[in-house]
Amino acid sequence: CVSIFFLREEQGTISALLFCTIIFFLCNYLCIIFLVVKMRIVGGKYRSRLIDFPSDEKITRPTKDMVREGLFNALGETVFDSVVLDLFAGSGSLGLEALSRGAKFAYFVDKSFDAIKVIKKNIMALDITNSEIINSDYFSALENFKTKNITLDIIFLDPPYKMNIIDEIVDYVIDYDILSKNGIIVIETDYKVDLNDERFAKVKQYKYGKTFVTIKRRTL
Repeated sequence: CVSIFFLREEQGTISALLFCTIIFFLCNYLCIIFLVVKMRIVGGKYRSRLIDFPSDEKITRPTKDMVREGLFNALGETVFDSVVLDLFAGSGSLGLEALSRGAKFAYFVDKSFDAIKVIKKNIMALDITNSEIINSDYFSALENFKTKNITLDIIFLDPPYKMNIIDEIVDYVIDYDILSKNGIIVIETDYKVDLNDERFAKVKQYKYGKTFVTIKRRTL
């Protein structure tokens, strides 16, 4: 009888351990699907504040801390008091970084509703009031800026790498004077961008791992 009692107790312990193991792996699986991952702002008044971005790479490809720090160091004081556009915003990290470093106003554009939800959450968490979120494709947003005669000082252009649209966007913002006369375009790609463009007075390119960051300042 004693042997049977201990056998049943041992079986119950094994069942409990098995149940806990299944729950543990199930929770981890759900986290992988639904988790919103944290990243940090690297400079300015919001420095070290955590912001969210969706873990799904189909929604966004977040700019790494090292890349953001490098490109904003390259921009320097030009960010201060500027009007910026974070096109293909994803989590909004570039626009948020600009606001943290003294930008006057930021527009966030993304066609993904999930990305827009994350941007709204980040803006609320940082108590930001000098921004506008636009749930739209890139071309409709640019047409809206043209119609409203909105001029931008800095445009962050980080489209999905498979989209071959950088030249189209650069031409559009130049042709319709959406980019200010001394404006800057920051382009993030996985390849070298052509640096020969007489419309820009100064062009610099930086490489961070597999990422290329090209900064083009428009001719006055």
